[in-house]
Amino acid sequence: MMHPQDAENLIQADDTWDEDEGADVASSGSSLTSITSSVLRGKVEDGRVYAVYGKEEYGMPMDDVELDRIDMCHAKYYALLEKRRFLAPITENPQKILDLGCGTGIWSIDVADMYPSADVLGVDIAPTQPEWVPPNCQFELDDIEQEWAWRENSFDFIFARDLILAIRDWPRLIDQAYRHLKPGGYLEFQCVTGILGCDDHTLRENSPMRRFSDAMYESTCLYGTPIDDPTRWKRWFEERGFEDVTEVIHKMPLSPWPRDQRLKLIGAFEMENLLFGLSGMVTRLFSKTLKWTPEQVQVFLVELRKEIKNRNVHMYWP
Repeated sequence: MMHPQDAENLIQADDTWDEDEGADVASSGSSLTSITSSVLRGKVEDGRVYAVYGKEEYGMPMDDVELDRIDMCHAKYYALLEKRRFLAPITENPQKILDLGCGTGIWSIDVADMYPSADVLGVDIAPTQPEWVPPNCQFELDDIEQEWAWRENSFDFIFARDLILAIRDWPRLIDQAYRHLKPGGYLEFQCVTGILGCDDHTLRENSPMRRFSDAMYESTCLYGTPIDDPTRWKRWFEERGFEDVTEVIHKMPLSPWPRDQRLKLIGAFEMENLLFGLSGMVTRLFSKTLKWTPEQVQVFLVELRKEIKNRNVHMYWP
């Protein structure tokens, strides 16, 4: 594991930008068409639509705005991982791949195209996937925190990404994945960990983003989905019996402040993710746990968005 303060891991900031030029980026839009005609009716709260399927409440919405955000994040991860969809060294001809919490299904579809030999199954509590998919890709509506009905020892690769505000019992989920993988199969989890980082002290201690990070930690703990759970994944994998457990930590800039062009692009993606996705991320969460009104949330987000656009503040997520 790399320590965030390692000198050789410092991201060089771009000091050539003009603060007056602003930091807005255009909305990326979705590469997939929403299947609103076949989506089950969700629950509307404060103008956002949330899934009602599953035993536990999921903190993120399932409306078109959220689906566009998920697809944009798919491109962001592709850049972050240097044009890779995953890191696990799976075989060239896998037979069965499972995508947990597949969202719009975009990862499942891409991987099905990459591996014609594999049957790729995407599962989610919200039926927000497209109807036209590769012949070796299919989707199921299911709650992955309940007992799995698939055959054990059957998957070559199980994948999950950004199950934020979704999983209450990671060890149980990891245990189910272990039992359903073939011997020699791989499990890979990816997630932004909401522990704010800054290596050069450009982020003030009492800044809006610091207060947001603290509020996220407190509220997600109360919600039962601690935002720092990914820091415990490696230990949980090893305790279950997985071998060759590898943890890779990247720094994801929160805006286009880095000098490096790839990291600058990733920062632009993440800034858009935050500017357009913050309301969906925290409205239900802060209301349920911190008892904030929707009006309080929106006032706070105005201040927060201003700081996110400031490229003189060199923030990142692990």
